[in-house]
Amino acid sequence: MTTTAVTPDVAHNARPYLYGGEEAAVASALSAGQYNHGALTDEFEQRVAGLLGVPDVVAVASGTAAIHIGLLAAGVGPWHEVLVPSFTFCATVQAILATGAQPRFVEVNPGTGCVEPAGILAALTPRTRAVLPVLYGGRAVDLTPARPALDEEGVTVVEDAAQAFGSWQGDRRVGATGVVTCFSFGPIKNLTCGLGGAIVPRTPLEADTCRRLRGLGIVESAAHRAEATTYTVDGFGMRVQMSPLNAAIGLVQLQHFAEAETRRRELWRAYAAALDGANGVALVDADVPHTVPALCAIRVLNNRRDRIFRKLRQDRVGVGVHYPPNHLQPAFAAWHRPLPVTERLGQEIMTLPFHQHLTPADAEYVAGMIRQALAGANR
Repeated sequence: MTTTAVTPDVAHNARPYLYGGEEAAVASALSAGQYNHGALTDEFEQRVAGLLGVPDVVAVASGTAAIHIGLLAAGVGPWHEVLVPSFTFCATVQAILATGAQPRFVEVNPGTGCVEPAGILAALTPRTRAVLPVLYGGRAVDLTPARPALDEEGVTVVEDAAQAFGSWQGDRRVGATGVVTCFSFGPIKNLTCGLGGAIVPRTPLEADTCRRLRGLGIVESAAHRAEATTYTVDGFGMRVQMSPLNAAIGLVQLQHFAEAETRRRELWRAYAAALDGANGVALVDADVPHTVPALCAIRVLNNRRDRIFRKLRQDRVGVGVHYPPNHLQPAFAAWHRPLPVTERLGQEIMTLPFHQHLTPADAEYVAGMIRQALAGANR
């Protein structure tokens, strides 16, 4: 295996990927002069709903805003608990706190990075109002075995699908499985709007609630307000609409999403093949036949992650750590619970360079550098 010919792109853990039409689309949106919410945002919502096979989608300013609004629309508020894996980006937990609720951290399967039904049911308390599974790396989380008990207790499933746009659960796309689903369209996601997010609501009433929450609690649409002398504010709301400037980028990206699916799966499989049999690492299973992978993660075993991480960074291989456990963070110390599986995973996890600028040859190069680093650590 060669470890000499490689593009500089392996120095990046993740990079946005543009197809070429985004700049012209943004310029056109700029010329239109409507930057808060407009027809392009509406079109983006409709196009995403069509791809997912759902009746409606509500676009917002970020994935974090999507989770915040999704939880509020599900009735989560002060004194409630939300079950959430500690193994996630801190934005997931901050969105819970923004509702006034509290996180109750739960373990994940170290082989997938995702929660499982039995762990969710074991963590339920009388204060649990929602479960917030995180679809780590884009892998769908099927809580079907737990749903009867959750429904009986009035507990809503709100998915953090920030990394899972386009993935499948069975024969349906993530977002079309009957739960509140929250996507991110940030810079390095499977589909980028520059910044942005979206909520898939369960009912028309929930969709209306999400739209009011994203738009300062105003009942009437922007188009209606332009023709009226007044408007109605009927409750709490924030200013977290998706700008048409961001929607313009997303609409171009949607035209090429089939390519994103193919190339991301190809790159993940190239890593899996190149790392097959490597001693001292274990690939986190993304269930790639059903997943549009947002990342490729490995576990570096035998307490060698930090040493391998430093060596690869010195060699300009853009590895990362996604994620340090949240229950160990100072900001969330009040909700600490012993989570030995997550704590071990947090010490082992390492993410590899993963973006659409890379080729299978780049994956082979990175795998070769990992093998070299492991061999050096054994000496």
